[in-house]
Order: sequence, then C-alpha cells, then structure tokens
Amino acid sequence: MVVNQTIRDGETIVSPQQNFELGFFSPENASENRYLGIWFKRLATGTIVWVANRETAIKSNSGELRFSSDGVLVLRDSSTNRVIWSSNINGKARNPVARLLDSGNFMVTESNDNEMENYIWQSFDYPGDTHIPGMKFGWNLKRGIITNFTSWKSVDDPSPGEYVTYWDLNGLPQVFQKKGDEILYRLGSWNGLAFTGRPKVKANSIYKIEFVSNDKEFYAKSVLINSFVLSKLTLSPEGNMGRFSWINRTKGWFLLSSPTSDSCVQYSLCGPYGRCEIEQSPPCKCLKGFTPKRPNQWAYGDWKSGCQREIPLDCGVGEGFRKYSFVKLPDTRGSWFDRGMTLENCETKCRSECNCTAYATLDIKYGTGCLIWYRELIDMRIFPDDGQDIYVRMDASELDNEKKVSESKKKVWIIVIPVTLVSAILVGILCLIIKKPKWKAQVTQENILDLPSFNMSTLLSATNNFSEKNMIGQGGFGPVYKGYDCDKECLTQSLLKISTIFDVYSIF
Repeated sequence: MVVNQTIRDGETIVSPQQNFELGFFSPENASENRYLGIWFKRLATGTIVWVANRETAIKSNSGELRFSSDGVLVLRDSSTNRVIWSSNINGKARNPVARLLDSGNFMVTESNDNEMENYIWQSFDYPGDTHIPGMKFGWNLKRGIITNFTSWKSVDDPSPGEYVTYWDLNGLPQVFQKKGDEILYRLGSWNGLAFTGRPKVKANSIYKIEFVSNDKEFYAKSVLINSFVLSKLTLSPEGNMGRFSWINRTKGWFLLSSPTSDSCVQYSLCGPYGRCEIEQSPPCKCLKGFTPKRPNQWAYGDWKSGCQREIPLDCGVGEGFRKYSFVKLPDTRGSWFDRGMTLENCETKCRSECNCTAYATLDIKYGTGCLIWYRELIDMRIFPDDGQDIYVRMDASELDNEKKVSESKKKVWIIVIPVTLVSAILVGILCLIIKKPKWKAQVTQENILDLPSFNMSTLLSATNNFSEKNMIGQGGFGPVYKGYDCDKECLTQSLLKISTIFDVYSIF
C-alpha cells in the first residue's frame, strides 16, 4: 500500500509469492460479522493467522482500510465513518509504505529504508491466537512491546477468549498459560537448549527454535528448516496449544506436538517441594528429605498442599545441597540470575544467603550462568533421561546421614571382597580334588594320581596370608599367588591360580 491508498471489502493484498493474503473475511458461521485479517493463500487457503479488529466486528461489507500520509493504518466503517481500529503509531513517517511479506508479516516502513528492524509498525508485534515462523514471542525492550497469545472466544468469534499464553517477567522470564486469573500450565524458562517444561522437544526436519536475549530484546521464535513447509502454533478456544504442519495430500493440518499432553503439566499439581513423575502412580512424590504437609489430603489424591521439610533449616554451619537430576526447574518468579557466573560461584552465593533455597545452571548448552531461588520450590517434575540438575539446600544432618550411608556401603564392600575370595579358594580346592585337573608341569601319571591336598592353614602359610608381595599377577577372575611351603608333603614351589569360583584350571 502507498500513502492515501484504500482497500475496501472485497479487495485484497497478496504477498509476492502468494503465501499470504490480507483482506476482509467472515468466520464460517458468523457471516454477518466482517473482520480485517491475514490468511494463508497458496496452501491451507483461508486459514486465519491474524485479525486487526478482533474486538469489534463490522456488521456489513462497508469496511475499508486506509493508509494515511503519516504512516498510520486506519480501519473504518464507511457507512457510519466510525474508526474501528488503527495501528496507533507515535510520531510521523516521511515516506511510508505498507507491505505484506511472504512471512505473513504486514509491515509499515520507510520506503527507502531496507533495514527491517527499523520498521514503523508490524502485525507480528500484535499476535492473536496463532504464532507463525519468524514471529518473535517475547519482549522488545526498546519499543516496550510484549507479545502474548490469546485464544479466540469461539471458532466463530475472534474476540479475545479466556486463555492466554504469556511471558512473566518477574525474576527469570518464563512462559505461562492461564485461564482468566488461574495459571494452568508453565512452559518455563529457556535453558539454552529448550524451555524447561519441554526438554524433550528434539531437533526435527521441519522447524527449529531460536532464542535471543540481550539489552534490547529477548524472544523465542520458530524458524522453518524447509521453506516449502507450512507450520503454525495455535492456542484453541478450549485452551489447547498445538503445533501443526500442513499436509497437502490430505488438505489438512496435522498436529505435530502439544505441550499439554499429560497431567504433570498442570501447574503445581504436587505443590511446594513436590515432584511429578508421569510414569509413577500416583504421580506426585515429595523430594527426598521432605514429607507431605497434609497427609490426609495426599491419601485422597489431593497433592496441592505440597511437602514440608523433615528437618527445618536454621542457617546453621554445615548446611549444604542435595543434587536432583532430570528435573523441570521450579517456578522462577522471584528468582535471581546472572548469565556470566560459574556454577561454583553460584553455590558460594547461595550458601552465603540464608534465604536461598536452591540453585542451578542457567544455560546448560554452555554450562554457564547462575539461577537462584529464594522461595518454595513449586511446579517440579521429573523427565526420565532429560531435564536438568538442581541443587536444593538441606540441613547438615540430612547430608551427614547420606555420608554415613555411603561410608557404610564402602565398609560392606571391604568385608565382602575378602570373603568372596576365600570362598572362591575353598570351592576351587574342592573342585581340584574332585576333578583332578591336568598338570602343566611334566609329571608322571603316578604323580597325578597321587595329587596332594592342601588345607586352608597351609595355603595361608604358603602365600603369607595372601600377601600382595606373593601376588604375581591378576586376571579377570582373580589374583595369582606364588606359594612356598616347608612341608615335605607339599610342593616346595607352587603357583595357585583361581580362575572361577567353580573350577581350578591349573596348579603348578
């Protein structure tokens, strides 16, 4: 569009490669209402991706979009000359032009400025219920624009519905979905590879997720790997978020993935210090060192009250941290973060602050950054073989008990190993007597039939109690000793090799 051009109901603007079209439309079952919108043109024809006047419908075919000389888009009802919607641009443009791009973005720019980031206005800054590749979902600090997604009220009414997917900027920014004032789902924060609530989203041949964070803006956006693929992320009137791909063979949208696929996505299902494991029944458990706050409620499957510490913290000497792995990190509202700090310095900071409850690495892709919690840990779940590590503050006695258990296990091994060795020797000697093994030395048949036997005291004496000084080697089944004995009935130089606990292959 050029200055003073008008688009009337029935006229459209088409992107250069006919990917998208802008004009007036009516929802399928609401033909009396007209809206200015953008939809897919060449494929998936008619699928709406953006609506200008979603809150106020035009009741007839009298709508017209005019592009003013100061670069403002104005939608009017020509029958009443009432302004229905405008782009609300502050300031004046010198030589503006409005264009519909093949990305689906409707932009107002200076005609002689090829830097797309210098745009005057764009539809991508005001999404409705649909996110398409190239659209930034985040916060433009320079322009003060936060992009949220709001469902339609119904399939026939594009006005804002009950469900919103949005960025929460209190602490480390993270994504929530809510219905009215109730939080339903938390996608979480970006950890360098994925959102913490969706760590299983792996590389695919259709799209990839890019995340940018600097002093001007932070955002996530999907980027198509194959430009011939149509993809969209939509929040339905029922609150279902799904990523779809267009299948031209079936002429329909195919659901690729949905973040709301199981009960563990419910926000804080297991309450403070609880963890959700969808593979378990029931799915809610307390973190180690915590116990249900209201056991009676937990017995009936109501876990919202969460868990409490078995041993309260008192900021005493020796308090430390217990590591939990494969975790969806807790709600980061009220958290503190530093992108340049090491994990070691992060632990030091958390340890020095009595109200610090946990810490974690901010960016797991590069192993950098520090994220610290100062509140109860809420909305955690376990992802088998995925997720990330978090270090939870614990009382010194909790950690001491773990240390004692660990040392006890070590002592058991010290006892078991010698017992196993002695047992193997005894069984080997028994097999030696029964099976009459072959001699590798050149002995006569008479010698073999007259094979002497050894008791345990003789073996201990010959090997100096199986001293390391008498050990001449070691194989996969045990050590090899060289033995000496002064008894004339014994061999004066013999080697004892225990190959398995069931047989002795050679003694010479």
